[in-house]
Amino acid sequence: MRELILLRHAHAEPATAGQADLDRPLSAEGLAEAEAAGRWLAEQGLVPDCVLCSPSRRTRETLEAVLGVVGYVEQRVEDTIYEANPGTLIALADTHVEVERLMLVGHNPGMEQLAALLHSGQSGDYRGMPPAGVAVLAMPPGVPLEPGIAQLSAFWWP
Repeated sequence: MRELILLRHAHAEPATAGQADLDRPLSAEGLAEAEAAGRWLAEQGLVPDCVLCSPSRRTRETLEAVLGVVGYVEQRVEDTIYEANPGTLIALADTHVEVERLMLVGHNPGMEQLAALLHSGQSGDYRGMPPAGVAVLAMPPGVPLEPGIAQLSAFWWP
């Protein structure tokens, strides 16, 4: 089975006056959440083969904290993840169909809508994916992603 790990960024500081949303750092709580997500992934043996991460500071800091626990893996910043809808995320993941365990680090509502779409075939209902939440989806290897193709094999939140 091929796995797609979806990681929502951990809690971030509110934007200060004039600060761009992309530049918001993790809060102290968020750093602890991200480290806990890394510990959970390591305990489950869910170390990704490749990670695609939003360019926002909070997603990059979340990923750094996770990788500090699980170890270094191939990673790349992907601008399209920021404010992405499920269709954009599916198209991006499909460009990495050869990766057995791919992780996307991004934002809601895109992360939770993608999990719902791949699992149930529908993304319209609010499903709930808290900050630093992790959804692990299992699907057949080598096939393009489409609605309803995946099984939700694990879900974790701090």
